Amino acid sequence: MKKEVLKIEGLVNRAKQICITSHRNPDGDAVGSSLGLYLFLKKIHQNVKIILPNPYPDFLKWMPEQENILFYTSNNKQAKKHIKQSDLIFSLDYNDLSRVGDMQNDLEQSKADFVMIDHHQQPSNFANVIISQSEIGSTCELVYELLETWNKDLLDQYIGTVIYTGIMTDTGSFRFPSTSSRTHQIIANLIDLGVKHAEIHQQTFDANSYSKLQLLGQALRNLKLVENYQTAYLSLSQDELNNHNFQKGDTEGFVNYGLSIKNINFAVIFIENKEEGIIKISFRSIGSFDVNQFARKYFNGGGHKNAAGGRSNLSLNETINQFLAVLPNEKFEK
Repeated sequence: MKKEVLKIEGLVNRAKQICITSHRNPDGDAVGSSLGLYLFLKKIHQNVKIILPNPYPDFLKWMPEQENILFYTSNNKQAKKHIKQSDLIFSLDYNDLSRVGDMQNDLEQSKADFVMIDHHQQPSNFANVIISQSEIGSTCELVYELLETWNKDLLDQYIGTVIYTGIMTDTGSFRFPSTSSRTHQIIANLIDLGVKHAEIHQQTFDANSYSKLQLLGQALRNLKLVENYQTAYLSLSQDELNNHNFQKGDTEGFVNYGLSIKNINFAVIFIENKEEGIIKISFRSIGSFDVNQFARKYFNGGGHKNAAGGRSNLSLNETINQFLAVLPNEKFEK
């Protein structure tokens, strides 16, 4: 990574205005990596702004310096102006410009240099500098490696806190296969910086609303097993979401309950979104079954080998029926 770091340093030193971007519907890794890089660049006196396509869930809204984030949906004029004026744009936690929603056209029209830092498979070739390692559990790990190589002495508790959050959320609290010994070494280094890991976990995962837990109960009532294919799936209709006062981020992690069932290696959740006219789908797997390829093949999606997302323009029932129809085409471990 040293070669890439030197290139990035050169681009940063020449830049008069820098923009940090991440993907639509940002998660903990997107927000954490963006804030971590932002805090570092502010320490070296750079003119930098974070622009995200749309807001993130409430369970991430405790993070330090988040008030400095611009959202393209609600700060459109200011966001467009900053993108246009930036001569360096960081693309964090996404590897194709189609992932940024309505921001795509502005980024495609930009004359800026691009730096991609990402851990998803099959990156597009739109950036001047690319740090792409799909075997790594989170983009926050890659941002940590970048910052440590660049100037370790500038790392502090605030940078550590947001990076820890991104690593924690994208590794499933360190239980996913992509969690490595290096992941734990980084976490140890962050704790040494003063990061309060227990508080981060509590603020992120233990601040549920009553309605969210009721929604989880509804999802579990809708749980179905396809035992011949070691598969479990959940679903939530728009009416069910509305009846439980659904808030953005409430269904985070629901799909993992399917994987908690003995002898189940593939879990899916289908969530109806009438506003966008789609069914949002999350795929999770254990072992060798590649949900990234499954999502790409059937549901206009992608991601990682054991965690991916997709979408369908069919109705909720039609989408589930399509899913059940293609299951026999796949090979599952016996």
